Amino acid sequence: MPEVSRIAAATVAAVAGGASLGQVLPPSLATPALGPGQRAAVQDTVYGTLRWGVRLDAMLGQLLTQPDTAPALRALLQVGLYRLFYGRLPAHTAVNLLVEAAPPSRKGFVNAVLRTALRRREELEALADAATATRLAYPQWWVDALSTEYGDAVDALLAAGNQHPPFTLRVNRRRIPVDGYLAWLDDAGVAARHLGGEAVRLEKPVPVDDLPGFADGLVSVQDWAAQWSADLLDVRSGQRVLDACAAPGGKAAHIAERADVELVALEVDAIRLQRARETFERLGLQVDSRCADAARPDTWWDGKPFDRILADLPCSGSGVVRRHPDIKWLRQPGDIARFAAQQRQILDALWPLLAPGGRLLVVTCSIFPEENRQQALDFARRHADARPLALDHPALGDGQALPSPDHDGFFYAAFDKA
Repeated sequence: MPEVSRIAAATVAAVAGGASLGQVLPPSLATPALGPGQRAAVQDTVYGTLRWGVRLDAMLGQLLTQPDTAPALRALLQVGLYRLFYGRLPAHTAVNLLVEAAPPSRKGFVNAVLRTALRRREELEALADAATATRLAYPQWWVDALSTEYGDAVDALLAAGNQHPPFTLRVNRRRIPVDGYLAWLDDAGVAARHLGGEAVRLEKPVPVDDLPGFADGLVSVQDWAAQWSADLLDVRSGQRVLDACAAPGGKAAHIAERADVELVALEVDAIRLQRARETFERLGLQVDSRCADAARPDTWWDGKPFDRILADLPCSGSGVVRRHPDIKWLRQPGDIARFAAQQRQILDALWPLLAPGGRLLVVTCSIFPEENRQQALDFARRHADARPLALDHPALGDGQALPSPDHDGFFYAAFDKA
């Protein structure tokens, strides 16, 4: 079906133009001409092309004599190389479908490029394998930054970001015990295992609407490392708690499932806040959710201190790139310093809101030290009354959890107020 390649290429071109995958993929999948199987093929092709885009581009550089190929045509060729080298279709079928998807005036060109790629495949792959950036499909600046931090471990770290992510649930302990839900999954023929806390990992992904009890608020989809925030924040019933950057609402919901607290959830983006509110409603949770900027307490704070503050800070998202491969395309070298500056502003604005003896938990889904460990060290230097805590968690040596088969890459730092 040439529509799969055509729609996938248009989606990839939109990301190359600066749009996020979350913006452009849903309308692409909603194309009426696509059946369920074609939608799955579009999603797989888009994710795969974005995931391996740097490598595919290196190969295209050897095949194209005109580097200024139009973006739409280049995206179609990227999709073509992905389907040829990573897809399940026979090579001649993949080429024919890509040629059918091409504009009439460019069919011969697409056919020639893809057939040349097949003929030179061994050479193209050897050239791409010659450098870490093209072998593992990351921007060179990204590889350089992580190599400085992680040394010889960088290859394994980058490779982990190209794997399919685990599918993990958070059981709502207010509604059902973990062992009870595991038994329900077993009765439904869904293979799963308990990771710890309320986290249950499924052997294979399942559409959320097919999950037992999902619509009734018994479970939510949330990565295991993201669930650690509820443990590390150490929330007790009766406390006043702030989730300062709450969308999409998973961490706030987990807190509310754990304890009876006065919970305020902030989110500056109204659309993302609405999604968080829908999550709270599905789970049957009462959360004071507000559209507000955490860095501007003068616009929303009532002057009453918080016992606990969760600061899930804006960041590069480099620890969840396997879930969001468009991050490789959208992030630029200067973005890390920009996120770090935004983080400093938010943290310095939130600290006065914390009651003496209270706890601030800093969270990112990043693996870049400038957004993580360096940010935490600088915060402690700026605030003499901030007492850094050693995190009692097996996966958090210095606060940094790297992507693994069971969880994404997250960073945590906790500070008690003297």
